[in-house]
Amino acid sequence: MTESTAAHQLAEVNIARLKFPLDSPQLKDFVDALDPVNADADAADGFVWRLQDESGDATEIAVLGDEWLIINMSVWRDADALTAYMYRGRHREMLARRREWFEKVEEAMVALWWVPAGHRPTVAEAESRLLHLRTNGPTPYAFTFRTMFPARSAEPVALEVPDGLGCPV
Repeated sequence: MTESTAAHQLAEVNIARLKFPLDSPQLKDFVDALDPVNADADAADGFVWRLQDESGDATEIAVLGDEWLIINMSVWRDADALTAYMYRGRHREMLARRREWFEKVEEAMVALWWVPAGHRPTVAEAESRLLHLRTNGPTPYAFTFRTMFPARSAEPVALEVPDGLGCPV
């Protein structure tokens, strides 16, 4: 692990628009899997933290002012740890069934970003990152698995603009 990645951890948020109410028979398999899938995450190598309410998941936490959206947010040691968890075991099985439970949405529903080690992102921070990604595409502020940025890019960089690059008045 490099000094840069040791100082940073990877935050992720993913939201989904429900097709049915959480207490509906159509979502029973999804709801029943929440505790075991979350327990798998908690025990996964590289797992740091996840957003949760009193019930142990985050299904009652509001996101983007839409009662049909649910949120999942977590922090991981790095992208390799998150990817290893996502595409193995029960979580992979749940991913394969996501179209049964969630609407297909064209806009970005997942955002990644680097946080200082020990930082726990808020829902407002996650919403900001997701909306930034939707507006600007992948940047060091918010990116995707397909277009990732290194942890060092999480640091602000002072840039100087050379003379003559502005628009003449």
